Amino acid sequence: MALYAAAAAVLAGVENRQGSIKGLVYASSFQNVKPLYALVCETQRYAAVLDAVIASAGLLRAEKKLRPHLARVLVYELLLGKGFRGGGGRWKPLLGRHQARLKAELARLKVQRGVSRNEDLLEVGPRPGSVSQVPRFVRVNTLKTCSDDAIDYFKRQGFSYQGRASSLEDLRALKGKYFLLDPLVPELLVFPAHTDLHEHPLYRAGHLILQDKASCLPAMLLAPPPGSHVIDACAAPGNKTSHLAALLKNQGKIFAFDLDAKRLASMATMLARAGVSCCELAEADFLEISPTDQRYDRVQYILLDPSCSGSGMPSRQLEEPGPGRPSRERLRALAGFQQRALCHALSFPSLQRLVYSTCSLCQEENEDVVWDALQQNPGSFRLAPVLPSWPHRGLSTFPGAEHCLRASPESTLTGGFFVAVFERAEGPR
Repeated sequence: MALYAAAAAVLAGVENRQGSIKGLVYASSFQNVKPLYALVCETQRYAAVLDAVIASAGLLRAEKKLRPHLARVLVYELLLGKGFRGGGGRWKPLLGRHQARLKAELARLKVQRGVSRNEDLLEVGPRPGSVSQVPRFVRVNTLKTCSDDAIDYFKRQGFSYQGRASSLEDLRALKGKYFLLDPLVPELLVFPAHTDLHEHPLYRAGHLILQDKASCLPAMLLAPPPGSHVIDACAAPGNKTSHLAALLKNQGKIFAFDLDAKRLASMATMLARAGVSCCELAEADFLEISPTDQRYDRVQYILLDPSCSGSGMPSRQLEEPGPGRPSRERLRALAGFQQRALCHALSFPSLQRLVYSTCSLCQEENEDVVWDALQQNPGSFRLAPVLPSWPHRGLSTFPGAEHCLRASPESTLTGGFFVAVFERAEGPR
């Protein structure tokens, strides 16, 4: 139906800053302005709710030709509007295949936020309730111990081990002194939200690393084998560096760079406590590191987690534009630095695999940076298709963006995060 396509086009235009809702509606070729304007406004008002439901239901993963903005419009009509207009055309049977799951996810969202009406989801907002549901993730540091020993220790302290989780539902249901092994990330224990382990003896001894699940993805997906040479380009505070060292089994070399001397000092203490011995720390600007320096001849793996707006962090989640969203100027400056850092990293001659990650929800720092790097390196690198079962994919802003991963409290029970994995499409230069 033309109305839905027109509404999706307006929403895309607003997101890409091509104009206001009213201006884009009146500039549309769709003749009946009033229902178009109403549909766009209501869909935009419920955007965060719709995105959470769509991600949890796996709609875009199942219907690969369905674009995100159109999906929002159609799911709004199905769940929150007055039903499909004019029979719904070809969209009604398509959404009908997913109707039960979409309705179930909307109902689950209401239960999570303790509301009964659709409008109350707007009043509560997605962030405080959803963030409070994020479990406590604890990575077992395999340089010092193993999962079995850590699990036995917690059991002796009165915790009840429930085995490996089979789904996000198992994680959502955690409470009391129960804990699980994460279904995806090896050596990642999962405790109920608000479990405080900062004074736990295993944490203080470096046997455990308190690290969100999404933050574990970059090192896990980079997957350097023992003996590799790796660059951690913007390394502090060091959780990902320690994860890389564990994957390397302290065999090989990590070149870790950061400009902040105080953060590097804290990082050195943390790595020593974690038993990391394969890391060379340097107070340096990664952009000033020469890719032709012989010290980096064997670097085949780079982890780049640059400075970002932090809009995905629990304390600063900004899923939709508002007063707290980073200013356009700040986003432009951050994205400029991120683009330079990514293109610089891709210029290392022996590089085979790179992970780019941020704790930002902003397209400017994520998909836009990735697409810019791909365009500047045509034919040299491609996005690796990773974790096909991950429910929240990259925004469909360029071909292949579905290979990127996004994370959020609503869709993945983690902090907000973005990950893209680059792999060389040709031999080393």
